[in-house]
Amino acid sequence: MNAPCTVSRALFLLVLCCGQWFHPLQARAQADPRAEEILRAARVNPLGQPVTLDARLRSGRQVTPFRIVVDSAISFVFDPPPQTLTLDLLGQSSSLTEKSGGKLAAIRSTRFDERIRGTDITFEDLALKFLYWKYPRLLGEETLRTRRVWTIETPAPRGASQYGAARLWIDQEGGALMRIEGFDMQGRLIRKFEVVSAQKIDGQWMLKQMRIESLNPESGKTLSRTYLEITGKEGAR
Repeated sequence: MNAPCTVSRALFLLVLCCGQWFHPLQARAQADPRAEEILRAARVNPLGQPVTLDARLRSGRQVTPFRIVVDSAISFVFDPPPQTLTLDLLGQSSSLTEKSGGKLAAIRSTRFDERIRGTDITFEDLALKFLYWKYPRLLGEETLRTRRVWTIETPAPRGASQYGAARLWIDQEGGALMRIEGFDMQGRLIRKFEVVSAQKIDGQWMLKQMRIESLNPESGKTLSRTYLEITGKEGAR
C-alpha cells in the first residue's frame, strides 16, 4: 500500500512499541496533548465531496451488500430489511442513529455490544467512540504495512463500553486508522480491526478491504472473522 487509506478513519472510518509492553488499563488520568491532537485529526471527515460507495460485509458464506453514503455525515444503508445507520463525527463526541421500520432512534450505550447483521461489527465499533475517550497516551511510532504510524492507547469510560481500553494505529501522513484493537477489563484482546488493502477510486485512495476479528480472551484464538469490502463507486461499471 503506497498511499494512505483515507476513508478507513471514516469507517471505523480497525502491541508492541519501542520494545515495551503497556497494559491497556494502566493509562494515567492526565492529558497527553500530542495524543489528543492526533485523535482530533483522525476524526476529520477525509472526503472533500459527497460520494456513494458499494460495499459488503462478508462473514463465512454470509455476504451482506450495503451502501456507504458520505455527505455531511456517513450513512450505512442496508436492504432488505431496510436499515440505515448514520454516523456523525462531532466536536466532543460521535453520534450513531438508526432508521429502521420507519422509526429513527439514537443508538445508546445499552446497545453497544449488539452485532450488526450477524457480523463481528458492533454498534459501538461503528460509532467510533474510542476516538473521543479521555486520557489517550501516545505509546510510540512504528511501520505498519509500509506506512509510518502512531500507536495510541486510550482507556474506556467505566460502565459505558464493552471494552476496557483500545489501542489505535494511525497513519502519520493521512490520519487514517490502520489497525484497532479492543481489550476487555482484564486487558485481554477481544476484538481486532485491520486495513488489509487500499484502492484508488476517481483518483482518491480509500479502503478496499478491512478484516474484523473476534477473539477468545482466554486463549487468544480467533472465534470469528468478518471482512468489510468496498467494491466500487455506486453506478460505476
